[in-house]
Amino acid sequence: MNAGAWLSSKLNLLRNSAPASKADAEIESRSTKERLGATLRQEKEALSPRTLRRTLSLLQAVVDPRVSEVEGGRRAKALAQWYAKAEVAERQDLWLLISEQFGPDPLKVRAARDDYDAALGTVDEGAAEIRLRKALVSPRTRLLQRFAAYSGGMRFLVDLRAELLPQLKSNKRLLALDAELENLFSTWFDVAFLELRTISWDSPASLIEKLIKYEAVHDIRSWADLKNRLDSDRRCYGFFHPSLPNEPLIFVEVALLNEMAQSITPLLDESAAPEDLQKASVAIFYSISNTQTGLRGVSFGDSLIKRVVETLREEFPKLKTFATLSPIPGFRPWLNRHIDTLLSQLSDKELSALGREISFEPPTGTHVLAALEQPLLVSALSNKSPLRSFVMRSAAHYLAKERHDEHVLDAVARFHLGNGARIERINWFADPSNKGMKQSWGLMVNYLYDLKRLDKNRQLMAKQTTPVSGEIEDLFF
Repeated sequence: MNAGAWLSSKLNLLRNSAPASKADAEIESRSTKERLGATLRQEKEALSPRTLRRTLSLLQAVVDPRVSEVEGGRRAKALAQWYAKAEVAERQDLWLLISEQFGPDPLKVRAARDDYDAALGTVDEGAAEIRLRKALVSPRTRLLQRFAAYSGGMRFLVDLRAELLPQLKSNKRLLALDAELENLFSTWFDVAFLELRTISWDSPASLIEKLIKYEAVHDIRSWADLKNRLDSDRRCYGFFHPSLPNEPLIFVEVALLNEMAQSITPLLDESAAPEDLQKASVAIFYSISNTQTGLRGVSFGDSLIKRVVETLREEFPKLKTFATLSPIPGFRPWLNRHIDTLLSQLSDKELSALGREISFEPPTGTHVLAALEQPLLVSALSNKSPLRSFVMRSAAHYLAKERHDEHVLDAVARFHLGNGARIERINWFADPSNKGMKQSWGLMVNYLYDLKRLDKNRQLMAKQTTPVSGEIEDLFF
């Protein structure tokens, strides 16, 4: 019996012997080592000990060093086909086997580490480091590499991790597999292997449809909306990988204007006439969307923005300003929790003015929040409004001052500031959509990419100082 026939027969046994399980079955607390050594005892488990041992043998057959990479890829593909039809809990058992049964040999690691410690500072240090590195390479790495070897294997692994991620909090035994996948993806999806492509209205329909599917910032409402975003005064760019053809990993939508945008409404206005490109001096990045949940932790955004700026400057030499018009997704829930503390930062005079405006003195957090629940009131507030001033000042504090584990709290701010941008301007009622109101009462922010100051801004961030414009500094409490 050849290898292909052997594997097929084993998979048939696995399909026929695996008991049906409920999709919401819990992952059993016993380790795979305990379960593999059991006989008939089966608790809240998808696979019986006998079937679990069969599954382990199939995984070992994939990584068998005696077979070629091609044959290993064929075996991996056969297992992936079984996986596609498996119950959720059965898939989780497969994850556990890969995570727990294919780690590095602890004895070899300990011996190599001892050798390395003993060799530190001697001429043998380099050789000892090489031995330690080799000892740390686990069979799990080779196993996942063989899954990636066949056509469609990369798609399988990315989707597997997307399914795996929500389970990490409830099952720490899966952390090793997740870390291994993230590490491999960081290498396989390095920007050196990515291609920047322009996505236009003339692109294949299947690709354009993916923009609708993956748009994460401003939902695309219709084909007319999409066509507007791909008009002559717009650009859309995406990063692509050879193993995921016609599947953008991340894409950015750009508007070419003659001034910095302060509202998303005109940018999404399908009836608006295109801008005169001869007068365009500002490029506004108004939507950046990651498309692959399974690639979480693999950073593309920094390189994407740099490449897009270079591409735009080549096509439009008159462009001088590169900035974003970004949401503030965490602001509203944060202010709901901290509003009383922020109100205490106001002077008696400021508190009195705020109280008169919302008809409640002295103003409390509850009454301020109640006033903000009135969209018509919020949209009509003037520049001199005490309520508007308080919310704008609170937003500036949130974006620039609030930190967690030495990082700014807001995820979008963390991304752009980490790439060297600075907080340039906060815009009032810039996104009146339901989503915009739920995130930040309609506030949006411009992050400025001053190409001459990117490195200086990063240095400031490293010193726990957020780079901001003078306009933002004036808003601080």
